Amino acid sequence: MNTNCATNEGYEISPRFRQTVAARIARLEKDAETDEAFATRLEEPDHIRRQMRLVALQRAEALRMRLFLDRAGVRLPKPLIEL
Repeated sequence: MNTNCATNEGYEISPRFRQTVAARIARLEKDAETDEAFATRLEEPDHIRRQMRLVALQRAEALRMRLFLDRAGVRLPKPLIEL
């Protein structure tokens, strides 16, 4: 997993995109919790392994997106009236 992308570059995202990414992070983390709880009901070792792999991928993706948001600045909206 490459988490070092654009560390020295400044970049900005729109408030709406930031909100969308934050919502996706919340969904991934919630889904990971649900899937991990479901794994306790599985009996087949291969199913448990695949389920836990899914959980790990969901959490890794949430972390990657959270790091992205931490490094990104929020772009201010353009003024409604030109100066």
